[in-house]
Amino acid sequence: MTPKQAYYKAIESEKRMPKLELIISKNAYWSFLYALYVIKGRWELGEPVISKNAEYSYFYAQDVIRGRLPDFMHNQMIIDNNEYTKQYVEFIQ
Repeated sequence: MTPKQAYYKAIESEKRMPKLELIISKNAYWSFLYALYVIKGRWELGEPVISKNAEYSYFYAQDVIRGRLPDFMHNQMIIDNNEYTKQYVEFIQ
């Protein structure tokens, strides 16, 4: 099962399913969407994979956490120093 399939199956079930969450947590995009629309808040299981993608890290800070990223994600974002880093720094100030 792909992360996309697991995401949609989790939405259809309308309840948290650990096996599906493990699959979803392998992909930054689907982890971000899962945190935003299903968990509706911080989702620690998906954070390691989200932190590897600057774009979704920025959107995770903006739309899910609505503030500064957890330290390990924040530090990764600053180290990456890409186009989303500037937007992120402006957002958290």
